Amino acid sequence: MSIFVVVFSVVVFLLAGMLVDGGAAINARLRANDVAEQAARAAADVIDDDHLRTTGQARLKDDEGAVCAEADEIVTAHGDDAIRRTRCEPAGDLTTVTVGVSVRWEAFFLSAIGFPGMDMEGSATAGPETGEGTIPVPTEPSEIPTEMPVSGLPDR
Repeated sequence: MSIFVVVFSVVVFLLAGMLVDGGAAINARLRANDVAEQAARAAADVIDDDHLRTTGQARLKDDEGAVCAEADEIVTAHGDDAIRRTRCEPAGDLTTVTVGVSVRWEAFFLSAIGFPGMDMEGSATAGPETGEGTIPVPTEPSEIPTEMPVSGLPDR
């Protein structure tokens, strides 16, 4: 009977470890993907204004440092040392940027049997959104709006 209790206790401990630590691993992977998506969106906001004004087409700046600095800012804003950016790669044609993020999770139950945890990776790709077609570029001064209508604000 006592052997059964010992074996059963070990099995229950391992099952609890898989449940709790497995859930933590899944949560870390979801968090890595979430942070990567946010960082990729922020990096995709670093557009080449001159190219947009000239052609009406949005693309990333040809400055990998500036693009990746925006991604780093989002990763740092999470304020967790367990989160780090693993990669930031603008595409050759500057239409998209891919950001990779790693989130470290520590095992609770499974650390008792020598499994300390691991890094979970996530990545996302984003690009500047232009809608359908190109943005019309004003060619005449009369085409440039001087006032923007604002609705929903009380009159002063």
